[in-house]
Amino acid sequence: MSVGIDLSNKTALVTGGGQGIGYAIARRLGQSGAKVIICDINENIGSKAVSDLSAEGVTAVFYAVNAASFEDVNDTVSKILDKHNVIDILVNNAGITRDQLLLKMSEADWDAVIAVNLKGTFNFTKALYRPMMKQKSGRMINIASIIGIIGNAGQANYAASKAGIIGFTKSVARELGPRGVCVNAIAPGFIKTAMTDVLKDEIKQQMLDQIPLKAFGSVDDVADAVLFLASDLSSYITGHVLNVSGGMVM
Repeated sequence: MSVGIDLSNKTALVTGGGQGIGYAIARRLGQSGAKVIICDINENIGSKAVSDLSAEGVTAVFYAVNAASFEDVNDTVSKILDKHNVIDILVNNAGITRDQLLLKMSEADWDAVIAVNLKGTFNFTKALYRPMMKQKSGRMINIASIIGIIGNAGQANYAASKAGIIGFTKSVARELGPRGVCVNAIAPGFIKTAMTDVLKDEIKQQMLDQIPLKAFGSVDDVADAVLFLASDLSSYITGHVLNVSGGMVM
């Protein structure tokens, strides 16, 4: 829970915040007092997320944006800054999968995953780089994956995008550290979502056998890790990759 962490004077932008892990992150930051800006490509999902959060007392707004489009991201971030003046926390969460063995993987599936996951992270980071540098404060939190560390058959495109995010995080952390901006990544493991719910029991068991804690993580486990990195409790942490994997990656 968010007890003891007060983000009431902060504004957080969460990409891909309309559902799943992104929504849980937006919700947790909002519960801690932050004004939440959800950016998502799906207008229906994004609008519903804001409606649900508002019903809980969270201050949230939605902007439709294609994370893979440099121009769209820049235009949208400019509008956001014009209205909200400052972004204190950026969470790069937007991501997709197009799983297939490399032998059968199409160029289109490779390009789509790299464009959303890796270029999308670049696009939002680039758009907020100068504003955070000028304000000499800020938190950038990039959602990577343990797959970017250990790889996974059938996910060469996804693994490449997430490994790229890890290297990107460390490089930007070195650049922005002298300006008081902390840049970190979170690498979730097997998180219980609608996708994992439909897996066959034997597949789930194979996954669980790889996890020392013998349980899937929840979206709130990832959201709590983001909350920590977004708060003053992590003020001396930058360039770090925090694994939220139940011990699967040590």
